[in-house]
Amino acid sequence: MQRFTGKTVLVTGGNSGIGLAAAKAYADEGARVVITGRDTASLAQAQAELGPAAVALRNDAASLPAARTLADELATRGIDLDAVFINAGAAKFAPFAEVDETLWDANFDVNVKGAYFQLQALLPRLNDGAAIVINGSINAHIGMPGSSVYAASKAALISLAKTLSAELLPRGIRVNVVSPGPISTPLYSKLGMDAATLEATAAQIQAQVPLGRFGSPEELASTVLHLSARESAFIVGSEIIVDGGMSQL
Repeated sequence: MQRFTGKTVLVTGGNSGIGLAAAKAYADEGARVVITGRDTASLAQAQAELGPAAVALRNDAASLPAARTLADELATRGIDLDAVFINAGAAKFAPFAEVDETLWDANFDVNVKGAYFQLQALLPRLNDGAAIVINGSINAHIGMPGSSVYAASKAALISLAKTLSAELLPRGIRVNVVSPGPISTPLYSKLGMDAATLEATAAQIQAQVPLGRFGSPEELASTVLHLSARESAFIVGSEIIVDGGMSQL
């Protein structure tokens, strides 16, 4: 299937995990892929995996000037977009009593402010009829202890998809959310836990998934592509949860 032949897509945070899986899936279906990320080495590796047609740009998803710089760089290269996957995100957790402004900003600067103003900066680069997919989280729904700030930031994104859809539909631009449950990505290794605690936490999470396992980045990527493709043209301002039943049962 080549649903994206002749299309150009942008994946923020496309240098690892879910973002890289989505970028590969787009490329496999014929898309020209642009990826962003902060780490130069992983960006270079991802670009090599995606092939010579891919474009890799270093970008800080929390920075408003960087959001404008990315849009300007695309304009300079003559790149207009048919799909955008806003995937770059931060996940910082702490019990409510221990949350401080630094942790709040670490989540909201990337997940909400960065995403919002990146999309705003990209508006002139979006073709009419483009699709935007935002990476949410089931944490916006399940009330997991220690996730209050992260969950609130993802809930804001889910709301954002509805309001932006209402504003952008005159151009035929759809905005939807894919909300993953536990997915096997490098994110879990970045939570600041020692190996034993990380293993115990992963086992505890897995026990709550009816399917009995973590999902794969490729499984989530398939939903991202579905929401980006013409086949989902009647899905607007919606959220698809991909969590092995964790939030449903």
